[in-house]
Amino acid sequence: MSNNRIISKDYSEFLEDIKVRVMTVQRQAVRHVNTELMLLYYHIGTEIIKAQRVKGWGAKIIDQLSRDLKSGFPNMKGFSAQNLKYMRRLAEEYERIEIGQQLVDQLPWGHIVTLLYQVADKRDRFFYIENVIEHGWSRSHLIIQIENRLHMRQGKAITNFAHKLPVSQSEKANNLLKDPYLFDFLSLSEEAHEREVEKALIQHMEKFLLELGAGFAFMGRQYNIAVGGQDFFLDLLFYHVKLRCFVVIELKDKEFKPEYAGKMNFYLSAVDDLLKHPDDQPSIGLILCKTKNNVLAEYTLRDMNKPIGLAEYRLTEALPEEIKSNLPSIEELEAELAKNISDEKDAYEEGHYATS
Repeated sequence: MSNNRIISKDYSEFLEDIKVRVMTVQRQAVRHVNTELMLLYYHIGTEIIKAQRVKGWGAKIIDQLSRDLKSGFPNMKGFSAQNLKYMRRLAEEYERIEIGQQLVDQLPWGHIVTLLYQVADKRDRFFYIENVIEHGWSRSHLIIQIENRLHMRQGKAITNFAHKLPVSQSEKANNLLKDPYLFDFLSLSEEAHEREVEKALIQHMEKFLLELGAGFAFMGRQYNIAVGGQDFFLDLLFYHVKLRCFVVIELKDKEFKPEYAGKMNFYLSAVDDLLKHPDDQPSIGLILCKTKNNVLAEYTLRDMNKPIGLAEYRLTEALPEEIKSNLPSIEELEAELAKNISDEKDAYEEGHYATS
């Protein structure tokens, strides 16, 4: 019996190693196909630009090329006139050497087109590309984050993490937080009290978690902790699975006051003593206020013992005029992409040179 158990355990490990290898090769194969596809699309886009600039061919060359490529490669998708225009845009925006350096070749074509038309700055595009790769965002998720200008908010909260957390943890934790947080999905007025906001966030937990970011696990609302024979209640308690720590969130429907940080400091001490596992990292606090004075906030957090972040939240959010662009709207881009994305998805599943 003992020998059988050893063989069974050995086989399980043997099988797991092979499964890991198979999945690794699958991912590499998909990346290889995607890289070849991007280079093909880039080449086509470059040749279109050359033909129009050097030979003086106008816009009609795209329609003609589309018809001829479809005729020449009837089993291959992705040669619509609109898709050829996307290829041209790719070639306009990037040098060939940048395709790999900017990780563009690791994204599905639909994601790339969205970024080309909705994010003007290459550095901002790279931010979204990294997040898509790390978190596996769908295209619709990517569009939401672009609309909410995540690149302008990520890592912008005021914190004391650099002085209160280990180096390996502080940068990760700082990049975790945003400022401001957008809760416009709650359909509440700006005058809503903190308990109304808190209750509404629980009712819309999926969207709340989406705004918080990847890795948050909800532990409870008005979470009770007993200290010295008295009951205290945390507005919202989460556990972050990547940072391996508890995250306490307190909502304030007023401007930030220094006493808020003192209360959070107390809560974090209690959570570290009563809830934290020995293997967990130090608990983190996030105070969400209606408004804040940055100088006052920085002075307040400086001498707190616990790692605390401070950010504002918005119940309504209008796009500032100064950052609006003349790029196509999401709705226009969605309409243009609709017919191409479905075709390319089918082609990918059939093993042709196309992606979803």
